[in-house]
Amino acid sequence: MSGSTEGRAEGDGRVYQSRGDQHITEHHHHGHAAFTVGAAPDSVRQPAVGRAPVVLRDRLELMTQLRTALEDGGAHQVYVLHGLGGCGKTAVASEVFRLATAEGGRVGLWVNAPDLASLRAGMLAVAADRGASEGELTAARNGLRAAADLVWDRLDRSDQPWLLVMDNADDPAILRDGSWLRTSPRGITLVTTRQVASHWWPGATLHHVGVLPREDAAQLLCDLAPESGTVEEAAEIADRLGRLPLALTLAGGYLAHQVISPWSMAEYGRALDRGDGTDPIDLLDQGATYRGDHQSRHLASSTWELSLDALRAQGLPEATLLMQLLGCWSHDPLPLTLLTGAGVDALLPRARVETALRGLLDHSLTRLVPGPPRCLRTHGVLLESIARGTPAEQRDLLVRVAAELLSAVLPDVTQPWAREDPPIAPFVPHTLALLRRAAQWTEVEQATATRVLECALRLAVALHRAGDFASALSVGQDAVARGTRLLGPNHPAVIALRRRVGRSLYRLGRYEEAEAVHRLALADCTAAFGASAVETLECCVGLSPVLAWALDQKAEAASMLRQAIDGLTAALGASHPSTLIARTYLLEFAAEAELDPVGGAELLSDCHSVIGPAHPITLSAELNYGFALIVAGRQTRALPLVRDVVVAFERAYGPEHPKTLAARALLSRVLGELGLHDEAVAQAELVAHTRARVLGTEHPWTSWSLERLERLQRAWGRRDSASE
Repeated sequence: MSGSTEGRAEGDGRVYQSRGDQHITEHHHHGHAAFTVGAAPDSVRQPAVGRAPVVLRDRLELMTQLRTALEDGGAHQVYVLHGLGGCGKTAVASEVFRLATAEGGRVGLWVNAPDLASLRAGMLAVAADRGASEGELTAARNGLRAAADLVWDRLDRSDQPWLLVMDNADDPAILRDGSWLRTSPRGITLVTTRQVASHWWPGATLHHVGVLPREDAAQLLCDLAPESGTVEEAAEIADRLGRLPLALTLAGGYLAHQVISPWSMAEYGRALDRGDGTDPIDLLDQGATYRGDHQSRHLASSTWELSLDALRAQGLPEATLLMQLLGCWSHDPLPLTLLTGAGVDALLPRARVETALRGLLDHSLTRLVPGPPRCLRTHGVLLESIARGTPAEQRDLLVRVAAELLSAVLPDVTQPWAREDPPIAPFVPHTLALLRRAAQWTEVEQATATRVLECALRLAVALHRAGDFASALSVGQDAVARGTRLLGPNHPAVIALRRRVGRSLYRLGRYEEAEAVHRLALADCTAAFGASAVETLECCVGLSPVLAWALDQKAEAASMLRQAIDGLTAALGASHPSTLIARTYLLEFAAEAELDPVGGAELLSDCHSVIGPAHPITLSAELNYGFALIVAGRQTRALPLVRDVVVAFERAYGPEHPKTLAARALLSRVLGELGLHDEAVAQAELVAHTRARVLGTEHPWTSWSLERLERLQRAWGRRDSASE
């Protein structure tokens, strides 16, 4: 049979039109799944959202555009609200529905569209509302006429302008294949979906609905639970929940409906942080209990599983594996390079990573963040929910793969560090998150936990080399705390991290803490491995600069280093990097203590031949050799060496790196001792002012630099007076 209404897109990029000719072939169906009709909704004149939001926060630009379309008598328009599940798309649609019906003089029609059965039932109810007869509806239900044509024919002939909301249309294929989405001269269609891919919505106006700004998120929580705390306390909870409207609504429902022992916002925030062992996802879901809403879409524990189920149904089970892998890392921007490593093959074929990622992006489960570097950003509550639901038998593998991929992008600490290397700061939150996940999942084996700690050590060393001692300390301390619980205090990886913590404390001028950490590590190494073990000897090397410069015990430091050098040489060889580091330290301490130093020329020769001229150890050896020459009264020989070292450090680390400034301070000293006062003062001023800006005026190195500058300036003034 033929009809006069059309439901097919013409391929010109427009949303499906409801006018024109279409040829319909008659079919008789008896129970075919494609024509299964669900129960008709009780009403299409009310949003099927349970309780409407108390007040819609933020969304000002979006609401202004939609309100304008309603007020201007808009028609032939389709608006698509897309975003992560729980971000408030339905709340926006509900508010637009209210405006259209209460203020705009339109008929409001609401259809829930998560699946074909619900969509067909709802759309046929719309047709009935717009005047379709029972005979027409029966023919459509039995497949005797095109159901979509009937609906849109009635919408086109509506005696009142309308707003049609298609909510939860997360499978756009059912809209396209049945030609359910069209435009009409009588109304506006508003679709909410998690599907962001624009090819599903030709000709529509797309709007991304994301998380709330901090102020609006806090106010939303206060709207829901006004007696529970202050706006600032609400803002802190909002930050913890990533300002996701679903999570805020659940939290507000929990806070507002407790009777016997109501919690304050501060208490709720502490529970979210697991201060009392509460699972934060369980805590959020309890809010749905108080709101009387147990639908999967309204639970933090399951709302995103709907999208993953859809991807599995589309033949993308790898999307779930990739999502679980992302759950091992942080909600901070994740560089895409992390997913390109060969280690991912242990979890899913590398060739399928791109397809799986595209599926996650299309379903709004993650988002691209422009670079450089190009990154993914995934909501924190989503990651927690995914991690919580990850099967126990997969957890060790996921953590192992996540650690392997991190290792592939973190700098190799045995190689020279260069300013051209990719930035390491983006990997800090993901390393710390992986540490937390490994500590949280009891199924993670010791070998995997050791691999995670090795990542943390590599990151801490790289941060330390880059001069970011505060971040290196933060990473090291977190890794020590979690590694101790996972592997025990005497595990080599834990002790190596504790030594790294001690070095960072020393560089930050926290000398007493540095000494305590180093001595504890030395005692543990001695007890666990013996006094002659390499780990113990390396602890001695780490303690030596604290003794020499913080406690002014240079002779003791030199004696400790000599013993360490003897042991390391016997165990590793004289040219091993660990031995070279100890020899470099000894060259400095022995010279300052006026003891017989290790030959500097021999040390430099070994460094150049074994690890190369640009290696950090080589540069440090050259600097200390210059210092030894100065202390020995050989300033003329030291000056060109120190000048070259300054240039090398600046090339490798930049002008503000602590090592560059240390080399420049030594240059100022030798210039002053050679009577080149103008240049000596200029170098001292540069060091003092840079340290004050970078380290702060309270740091000991800044104080030393300022005192030295003052002495040089006084000497310079006396020289000028004598000259006059």
